[in-house]
Amino acid sequence: MNLSDFKPGVYRHYKGNYYLALGLAREDETDATVVVYTRLYPRQGLPMSTRRLSVWNETVAAEGGGEPQPRFVFVGHETPPS
Repeated sequence: MNLSDFKPGVYRHYKGNYYLALGLAREDETDATVVVYTRLYPRQGLPMSTRRLSVWNETVAAEGGGEPQPRFVFVGHETPPS
């Protein structure tokens, strides 16, 4: 995925949690493109995070030895029901 292919919205992580990707930003120290996102589940700590776009788009080994899958999958623009 390149910059023009990125869509803000709700993504499902391969482990099952949902995140709202707000947009892209530039990491000051490296000029790397990062995804700015927030988790859609309760947890202690800061709610906003960043992850390099290259990592966001990686394919990862499925838990339990299944087929490789995307780290994050776009699911739309609405928060999934809890």
